[in-house]
Amino acid sequence: QVQLVESGGGLVQAGGSLRLSCAASGRSFRNYDMGWFRQAPGKEREFVAAISWSGGSTYYASVKGRFTISRDNAKKSVYLQMNSLKPDDTAVYYCAAGAVPYSPVMPTSTPLYDLWGQGTQVTVSS
Repeated sequence: QVQLVESGGGLVQAGGSLRLSCAASGRSFRNYDMGWFRQAPGKEREFVAAISWSGGSTYYASVKGRFTISRDNAKKSVYLQMNSLKPDDTAVYYCAAGAVPYSPVMPTSTPLYDLWGQGTQVTVSS
């Protein structure tokens, strides 16, 4: 069974850091783009960051320079290092796997991902 499992969320003060992890199983990991999304209460799920199967990355404007996405293909894992956290970063964070192997385009929208984790809560206090 294909599965994504996130971990690493929690409560942190503004200006602090957290590192989210996502472990994949059941599918060839290295051939797919991976992404992080987040959803705050009452808001739509939004793109945060993505890393391609070839190692390139892209970020949502509001997190660029503060968040870093990385992957370890040997461990079938993707990570999101979040620094200088702000209260506006509070949300449930979801890991997702791209739907197309060796995609030529970096996916930044939810329809381009076909596998999702259960989410992990990140709360940033002011």
